[in-house]
Amino acid sequence: MELFNYDWIGFVITGFATLFLIGEVLVNARGLFALLGIGFITVYFGVYMETGSFILMLIIYFTGLLLIIVDGKLLNDGTLAVLGTASMLTSVALAAPNLTAGLYAVIGVLIGGAASFFFLKVFKRRNMWTKITLKDQLTKEAGYNSMNMDYEQLLNQEAVTLNDLRPVGTISINNKDYSAVSNGQWIPKNSKVRIVQVDGTKILVEKVTE
Repeated sequence: MELFNYDWIGFVITGFATLFLIGEVLVNARGLFALLGIGFITVYFGVYMETGSFILMLIIYFTGLLLIIVDGKLLNDGTLAVLGTASMLTSVALAAPNLTAGLYAVIGVLIGGAASFFFLKVFKRRNMWTKITLKDQLTKEAGYNSMNMDYEQLLNQEAVTLNDLRPVGTISINNKDYSAVSNGQWIPKNSKVRIVQVDGTKILVEKVTE
């Protein structure tokens, strides 16, 4: 088709493909977005690639999408998401007939992926993203008590460091040892510290200035 002779058409196709595929991951579209996304990306690779290369590029693209899903559902540290995005960008760039078309395709993936988050304002969010992490904060106002009462009573008390805090170490209060962390400071052994914050069993201390 003559339309595919224009370099910018890759921007449109990869943009819509990524928009709908990421959108299917984010919201419950009952598979409609997945079908649209697969259709767009299949057309893109099918036009520019031969059969063997076409299949390879599809595998690279969808492997990248899978890495993003795994990162969002299990790890949440962004490492796999970055690798997945790079994989998707590489596949569309390699499939393009020239450098300009490849650049358009890469931009299409980036913009399509970013635009997919607007679906969250319209459609129901998938529950799988809330199974790993809690959406609600466990606050006292919500009826929760995230602090161990014994630890809560330590707030504002003074202690002595039993070893160097770099920034994690051990402190002693009333002959009882606790694990503590300084606010990014290195605090030497046998220093006086004050407990400035307690969150659950996490104790934050600061050095007492004589």
